[in-house]
Amino acid sequence: MTQPPPPDDATDPTSIPGLPDGWTSRVPQLDDVPELARLRGADKEPWTGSASVDRDVLESEVAGAMSWTRRQVVLLDPEGRIRGWVVVHDRAAGRTMLHVYVDRSLEDAAVRRSVAAAAYGFVEASAVAICALREIDETRLDASPFADDTEQRGWLSEAGYGKQRTWLQMTRPVEPGESFPGPREGVTIRRVESHDNGLPLAADLQTVHEMLEKSFQDHFNSYRESFPEFVQRLREDPGHRWDHWWLAFVDVDGVPEPAGALVSTVLPPNAAGREGSYIDYIGVHRLARGKGVAKSLLNTVIADAAERGRDRVGLEVDDDSPTGANGLYTSMGWVTDYVTESWFKQLRVREHAAGELA
Repeated sequence: MTQPPPPDDATDPTSIPGLPDGWTSRVPQLDDVPELARLRGADKEPWTGSASVDRDVLESEVAGAMSWTRRQVVLLDPEGRIRGWVVVHDRAAGRTMLHVYVDRSLEDAAVRRSVAAAAYGFVEASAVAICALREIDETRLDASPFADDTEQRGWLSEAGYGKQRTWLQMTRPVEPGESFPGPREGVTIRRVESHDNGLPLAADLQTVHEMLEKSFQDHFNSYRESFPEFVQRLREDPGHRWDHWWLAFVDVDGVPEPAGALVSTVLPPNAAGREGSYIDYIGVHRLARGKGVAKSLLNTVIADAAERGRDRVGLEVDDDSPTGANGLYTSMGWVTDYVTESWFKQLRVREHAAGELA
């Protein structure tokens, strides 16, 4: 039996316990986007070298399709200026993603620390409420700090999180006139097929989902995401395009059998005004590994980017991947831009409630 929902004020965005004196909080509004872009840009610039923020994505998170599965709050100093932003994402049953932004231009480190502690308290209260709605007893809180951000990592440690994994954020330049080898014999790659109105065939989408689920069964942090959750989440991204989804097949006794899938999106223009492609997911069924399927899918998306006049293809890879994917990416021209980490906390509703009462 699950716990009852938390008290109404536990996730009240206008009353966040633990904030410094004079601070207030509320739900973010579309008009807040410039300030939120400032916070996000300042949060990433020291570690990535860029303060660029995709405004379309940010607007979607605050007041668009991406906001539907998120609980958010902005934190305001006594002068009413936004100094913090907390996002709690109900990713799937038992998986809660989160982002905590605290304005590093606040000179007092003790104030930054207390604001962060209040923000992580809001995260936990929101996660408990999500568990009640889903009728589950626990969820994994999943944060993704930059690897060199010692202050954010310290806040996470104080809130009970622990580091679990390291991720390489990689980019491959796309040069005009590049040539790309075709798939190995017995391997075929094609786009997800569409109806005349441009919508994809449901059967192909289900095959993509099946391939990715099976591909990642033996990977770190693998968990079951339902087909509707999977499709809806990817469609929320403003860079989503159905013609950026591919399927791979291998020949088995003359019959093409599904062997892998790749889902990519459009990266916004960079300082030079050039768009890029981003690989959200690439998976190869474990029974089809060693046949060149992954390399064929990668060459396909690079060639597609080149045809569209794009100048780069980005991706994220687990630095400890058992498949050795980072070695493949490096051999094909990807380089690491910066590094992030996964920090987890397993939140059990009953234990949380007992701690609140203690």
